[in-house]
Amino acid sequence: MRLRTTCTILALLMAVAAPSVAYTSDEKAPDQQSIGLLEARIRQAPPREQCFLYAQLIHQMAELSLQQYAAGNAAKATAMLKKIQQLANQLHLSLADDNKRLKNAEILLRHAAFRLREMSRSSSYEDRPLVEETLAQVNQADNDAMMQVFKK
Repeated sequence: MRLRTTCTILALLMAVAAPSVAYTSDEKAPDQQSIGLLEARIRQAPPREQCFLYAQLIHQMAELSLQQYAAGNAAKATAMLKKIQQLANQLHLSLADDNKRLKNAEILLRHAAFRLREMSRSSSYEDRPLVEETLAQVNQADNDAMMQVFKK
């Protein structure tokens, strides 16, 4: 009886705490304004920092796209996925030997790919090809960033 009560309480605590896993206390949910600010920051950043900033932008856009798709805004989510594809290409072009925070960029890309994989599983049949294409491009950018990390 005592074990059952303990397991029930533990399960309830895990269910309540699960939504807080997506964002830590120092990380806020992405929105259009923060994405716009990050895009402006990329345009002004030196080339050494652009790779990490692109990865950060891809990560935030993947999160926002997932939120929009879950809210039923498939058109906005689709537009965001197309933008992510463009950013993944720009990130690939910005990879160089002297990048700052390259490992952090690789981690952000890996997490964005994980979230896109979740979106692929929950998306409709019509939206799935775009999500999977975006996932493939983010995975490629992640692999390229990882190769740069190991190259150093």
